[in-house]
Amino acid sequence: MRFETTVQRPVEACGVGLHSGVPVRIRIQPAPPSTGIVFIRTDLDGFGIPASWRHVQKVSYATSLMRQGVLISTTEHLLSVFYSMSVDNAFVEIDNLEVPILDGSGKPFVELIRAAGIKHYRKRRRYLRIRKPVSVEGGGKRITILPSNRFLLTCDIFYDHPMVGRQVLEMEVTPERYAAEVAPARTFGFEYDLDQMRNMGLIRGASLENAVCFNHKGILNPGGLRFVDECCRHKALDLIGDLALIGKPLLGHVIAEKAGHAMHFALVSRIMSDPTLYEILSSDQLARQGARAVVS
Repeated sequence: MRFETTVQRPVEACGVGLHSGVPVRIRIQPAPPSTGIVFIRTDLDGFGIPASWRHVQKVSYATSLMRQGVLISTTEHLLSVFYSMSVDNAFVEIDNLEVPILDGSGKPFVELIRAAGIKHYRKRRRYLRIRKPVSVEGGGKRITILPSNRFLLTCDIFYDHPMVGRQVLEMEVTPERYAAEVAPARTFGFEYDLDQMRNMGLIRGASLENAVCFNHKGILNPGGLRFVDECCRHKALDLIGDLALIGKPLLGHVIAEKAGHAMHFALVSRIMSDPTLYEILSSDQLARQGARAVVS
């Protein structure tokens, strides 16, 4: 992709927040070049919160942004779709504190973007290319990014459950592959964790309509899984959404081993705190260097 993009026309959706359970409506609007993704709290006089690593407030069971005490929660699914579908700039008007969970996946957001269409500006896209290997690890978890001229992803998870176990996904992230192979994967959880999570004030909006739920032996959702490795694919979806907080298309090979939101953000923070780890290149510069995939 040589030039920056936005949506062609406004689109909207409504639903409930996964953790808050509150009703919420979002409206995705076109935005000028170099805007990035900005959430606009229409219930708070149009207060804006850029989708940036600088505004990350919490990264436990979801990724939340905060600016001047104003919160936007569970941003990762929508940001994952913007990033993977090559939408660089958009205003996201939202009338409550949490992005709607919809069906628990990125698929409804992909459909929204396709309905909106993509508008191309004449401003050259700028990429962040990793120059040196970077790793963050702890507690048996690790996330690494290696230099590459493409955006490559390896996601490796393990859950001690007969329908999950170890799962590995390896792919080059393109809009087409993302829409078909990652976006439909839903958020998931385990029945034996539900009471604890509710006691923590979480998953108040969760149901079998917007999440996959496993019991000790199987799955509670009547329709079963969308992919045999749906859990791993959803973890990849979350990972991409957290990496989107860098604010520029990423060129590198990300390898996540049992990682979650906190470790994703630790990697982003590590990268952005050390300018020697990366370089910013325009699409023209990449094309002249013969970089593959994203600049055609």
